[in-house]
Amino acid sequence: MTSLLIPDFDLGPHNTLAVPARSRFGAVVTDKGVLEQLVAEAEERGLPLRMLGGGSNVVLSSQFEGVTALMGIKGISVLDGTAEAALVEAGAGETWHDLVAQTVRQGLGGLENLAAIPGTVGAAPVQNIGAYGVELADRFEQLEAYDHEKRMFRVFSREDCRFAYRDSVFKAHPGRFTVVSVRLRLPRPWVPVLNYAGLSTLGAEREVSAERVFETVVAVRASKLPDWRTLPNAGSFFHNPVVPVAVADALIARHPGAPRYPAAEGFAKLSAGWLIERAGLKGHRQGPVGVSEQHALVLVNPGHGTQEDVAALARHIQAKVEAEFGVRLTPEPIFM
Repeated sequence: MTSLLIPDFDLGPHNTLAVPARSRFGAVVTDKGVLEQLVAEAEERGLPLRMLGGGSNVVLSSQFEGVTALMGIKGISVLDGTAEAALVEAGAGETWHDLVAQTVRQGLGGLENLAAIPGTVGAAPVQNIGAYGVELADRFEQLEAYDHEKRMFRVFSREDCRFAYRDSVFKAHPGRFTVVSVRLRLPRPWVPVLNYAGLSTLGAEREVSAERVFETVVAVRASKLPDWRTLPNAGSFFHNPVVPVAVADALIARHPGAPRYPAAEGFAKLSAGWLIERAGLKGHRQGPVGVSEQHALVLVNPGHGTQEDVAALARHIQAKVEAEFGVRLTPEPIFM
């Protein structure tokens, strides 16, 4: 059997932070059979195997002594749904934004608030991506993933995934599961979600379409967030911290006007971007990396900094914010 492995694989073009990185071997997974063959070959050679989607939510090490597999399973199809919902299934290697755009073009609403989020379909449930009042979990039906521990493909229901804020069972068990396809449930009739800054003004329009919401989300994100294709970044770098209500009350008493959002009972969500900006770090540079001048929640890498450079900047931000506000920020991207 012909080897799937490509030696000395350059990962620079495969991560949106543009961190210089290489892998001892690389490969592209184009279907489930290729994935199984790759798992077997990596094991036969005694090499660790890791999966990479769009590289939009990772900070890569300079050298990985194993196999890095790029997820390339494609395909988008609309399945037989019901009067209450349309079912859409996509391969894990599809670009997330392309999936959103295609569903909107086909007159299927439900994903438009999640437009312009970088990354692949397969990575979306791992992070339980969310924006503008909608999370992937809100539109999720099921997914199929390969269980590397049990050496079998498994179907996961919404309950199986254990979705939480930017979290899932897949994130809790890094490296164990590889998502190969995702099925989404898009509601009928469609009802726009507009109760979020940037979209609320659309509610005054006589008729609001999914396409109108989609275009607005794309425009708002472009105005606030730097494009990784021109200024390397990994999107939002820190989780919005969820803290006890008493902590949020005390912080807002000291800083009136600080953003605050609902969370689980007894807790409140704060804005990580606001905390970083108020700590004086918006636009801050530290060697080859820095904090975006557009949005304080985004770390940028204009100087081709390494994983170590990014980690040092993240620690500096955490220390400053904790000293100023008593709140500890948690990084969102995975260091790997």
